[in-house]
Amino acid sequence: MTAETAPSTTSTTAGARAHARAQEGTIVEAAPVRPASAWPAPAGVAADRLVWAETVAGGGYTHKVLARGTTLRLTDLAGDACAHVLLFNADQPFERLNVADTVKVQWQVYPAAGQLLLSDQGRVLATVVADSSGRHDTIFGTSTATRNAARYGDGSAQGPTPAGRELFALAGAKNGLSRRDLPPSVSYFQGVTVDADGRPGFTGGAGAGASVTLRAELPVIVLIANTAHPLDDRADYASTPLEVLAWADAPTAPDDALWSLSPEGRRAFVNTADYLTARGLK
Repeated sequence: MTAETAPSTTSTTAGARAHARAQEGTIVEAAPVRPASAWPAPAGVAADRLVWAETVAGGGYTHKVLARGTTLRLTDLAGDACAHVLLFNADQPFERLNVADTVKVQWQVYPAAGQLLLSDQGRVLATVVADSSGRHDTIFGTSTATRNAARYGDGSAQGPTPAGRELFALAGAKNGLSRRDLPPSVSYFQGVTVDADGRPGFTGGAGAGASVTLRAELPVIVLIANTAHPLDDRADYASTPLEVLAWADAPTAPDDALWSLSPEGRRAFVNTADYLTARGLK
């Protein structure tokens, strides 16, 4: 009996190898698709333009470095996804998403199509170009291990009710980022409103199939944690699969209506263009 025909038992090196190789081609619910072009492309997008196709399980995370101009579409497949998103300048990761400036500079706390995701340098990391959900949050960020442990009994990354902060730490480490590099995130697909007295209200999701589409205006590191929102008032940890698709596209140009949607936004785009020009980028 050769090593190749040895019984399939993982107690031996040959058996472990045979078992591992037997998994090739297995289809699972949540996993990245490689090459991305093997995934069905959105209408009007050629398959060879796809650069990222992945289903992120509830309680899972993912990450990717995307080129400037890449379109990124997030879809809540079953109605209880919550995509907590962080963005970093891929060339200089000390420049990162600043949610406070994003809402303050644009005079709007509720994310929607047309919103610019601003960095701490006053530049545009990404633009929200489409939104069919309308249920998002820029105030409360993601969950922590301490809060999840108190609420569900566990908040570890490998546990049954992982905290977003713990998943971000794993995703960040794979891109050379430490915990101290992780700022507050923006959350998509689980809404929060604030009443006249400043009290938050959790509004939940918009249902299965809702999507948000972003456009990268700089080369960006994208970190995504798909976990229950920290204000979700349901007794059980609710987190269902998230679809992530990205394809090569073009960044926002000065003749695009989004460039001049507001004076504040126009200045942010000008800051971005100045940065790219000085670095010899387009």
